[in-house]
Order: sequence, then C-alpha cells, then structure tokens
Amino acid sequence: MIKTGDKLPEVSFSQLTKEGVMNPTTSQIFANKKVLMFAVPGAFTPTCSAAHLPGYIALADQIKAKGVDTIICTAVNDAFVMSAWGKSQNAEEIVFLADGGAAFHKAIGLTMETGDFGGVRSQRYAMLVENGVVTLLNVEAPKTFEVSKAEVMLAAL
Repeated sequence: MIKTGDKLPEVSFSQLTKEGVMNPTTSQIFANKKVLMFAVPGAFTPTCSAAHLPGYIALADQIKAKGVDTIICTAVNDAFVMSAWGKSQNAEEIVFLADGGAAFHKAIGLTMETGDFGGVRSQRYAMLVENGVVTLLNVEAPKTFEVSKAEVMLAAL
C-alpha cells in the first residue's frame, strides 16, 4: 500500500468534460500542485452521497483557503457516472476522476473486493498530495467513516 512520502504511480484517469471524455495522467493532475484527493467505494452509494462528498462540498472554500489547489473525488466508476454524481450533488468545486478499471487503486494498493456489490472497488480514504508525493494518507478501516472526512482533512491542513 502507498504511504506518506511515496510518489504517485503514473496512470490515466477518465474525466467527462465539455469536450468529451479526457484521460488526464497522474503527472498532469498532480504536478506542481497541492491536491486533496478522496476516494469512495462508489458514486451514488449511501455514505458516499449522504456524508462523504457533501462534507467536501461544504468545506471546499475553507480547504482551498489553506493552500489546496484542487479537490478531487475518485472512485472505481466510469466517467459518465462520476460526472452525473457530481452534477446531482451540485459539486462544482470538486474534480471527479473515474478509475473505471481500478488501475490507479490497484497501483497504490487501495482496492477491495466487494463481490456482487460491484466487484473491485476503491477503499475509502483521503490523501494530501504535493507535487505528486503523498504527504498525508488517511485510510478508513472496513465499514468505517472517520479519518477521511472533510472536517478531519481540513483540520490537518
């Protein structure tokens, strides 16, 4: 599993933009930036939609005021689902990156097998990344939602 001090692996994500589906790479996303990235097991799922994403939406301005350039939400979903979820939550301040094949999450060692629920998914976590290097990583224990909350990450900035 990735840890504090590690550089993120080079992979491509999918992102639905006004120009269509784009495939930004890790280096394009994180180079020369301070990024707060959080991951959810799935878009439109109960805890993710009712608590995890809404916390980041509510605190986005405060997080950015602490020097964060970009707030990213990622999940093992496709770009269309991630975009629709962001729009349904009015999450204009959050960048939604899809990891449809779980390449990123496999590379950083933060996947979980959910069987019939959805197969391979991301574990729930939040990380602070500065110029591609992880400076803080909070991974949730199974079936918990404590350390990756927006409030916890804001307090750590």
